Amino acid sequence: MKKLLLLSVPICLIIFSCNKKNDETTTAEEQLAPVAKIDMNAVQQTIKGFGGATVFRPDLTDADVSTLFGNASNQLGLSILRIRVNPYGDTQWATELSNAKRAKAQGALIMATPWSPPASMKTNNNTTGGRLSTSSYADYAAYLKSFADYMSTNGAGLYALSIQNEPDFQVGYESCDYYAQEMINFIRNNTFDWGNTKLMAPESFQFRLPFSDSILNDAAAAAKVGIIGGHIYGGGLKKYDNAISKGKEVWMTEHLDTLTTWTAVMATAKEIHDCMAVANYNAYLWWYVKRFYGPIDEGGQITKRGYVMAQFSKYIRQGYQRIDATSPFTDVYISAYKGSGKVVIVAVNMANTEKRIRMYLPGTAAPASFTPHITSATKNLTSETTVTVSDNGFFYNLPASSVVTFVSN
Repeated sequence: MKKLLLLSVPICLIIFSCNKKNDETTTAEEQLAPVAKIDMNAVQQTIKGFGGATVFRPDLTDADVSTLFGNASNQLGLSILRIRVNPYGDTQWATELSNAKRAKAQGALIMATPWSPPASMKTNNNTTGGRLSTSSYADYAAYLKSFADYMSTNGAGLYALSIQNEPDFQVGYESCDYYAQEMINFIRNNTFDWGNTKLMAPESFQFRLPFSDSILNDAAAAAKVGIIGGHIYGGGLKKYDNAISKGKEVWMTEHLDTLTTWTAVMATAKEIHDCMAVANYNAYLWWYVKRFYGPIDEGGQITKRGYVMAQFSKYIRQGYQRIDATSPFTDVYISAYKGSGKVVIVAVNMANTEKRIRMYLPGTAAPASFTPHITSATKNLTSETTVTVSDNGFFYNLPASSVVTFVSN
């Protein structure tokens, strides 16, 4: 009988501990919770932002722009808009100008990508397929400059202008094919006097490094390129040391998943984490900002994917720096950032179980408290009770299959 009583005590203690709320005092036993270490002094890349595209889509409404690029309540805080360089001349540029001006008024950076040069400049005289004619290199460079000037003159100056969308992927819609050497020759043999606008290349559909390495390893071409852009369709997500070592920003400028299940949405959360914390990208851009599988749907309502994107975009602002963060779990992914006097920690719990964790910020004067914001299958960017920092850290129960963003106070 005595043995039975002795065994029942720790069992009761364990049950009590597991049912504790986040704002209750921890027991000595709970001090053994797995620890995530946030190193404020280990600074990585500077974040340019998160966003998506409007290319080929109807004009956004004012309400859409506010929801997407505003950062107040019920707004997503996106900070980059990707627009299309229409190949049919400046009479067709007004829609993207309208989108860009209103997004820029909300503080967004604007980048532009052509899907094809004008047909008259191509080997097949068509905006689908074909290649840029070598005899048209100067004319096309002038065309891109005219677009940059048009946007700047009309109040929507570009942060970045790309040469070509997915030059290494042959498709049956508006497109243009390049070999790496062709793009190198185009870059080398033309000037890109675009003021503060950065030249982006090559926007490979799969971040194919041999293509971009060819540009980076050509000193004359590399000197003109400010951003290495690429997509991650089917692969290519990895840290790009060659670009980083040469002082180039690295942007992931397009990806999509048409599935809208909670499992698919959580996969997007992990993808954003990987782009930031594994690949060290400076920017993450989804495909269409307004589509049923994007951050807002055709009716302008925020989607689950939009709320998950906002777990990053609302709180990790332009100019923030990523700092090192470790996770004690194989299925919880943690990244951390600092800027504007704030510390932001994002925890993506891919597990189907709650995870008790201690966030630990050693060797620095840690913030006094953090406010958690949660998106899960049942919550949408919900602000929770503030947690107090003690001994350079705090404990938290990460809900199953959720994204929790902790913002310092």
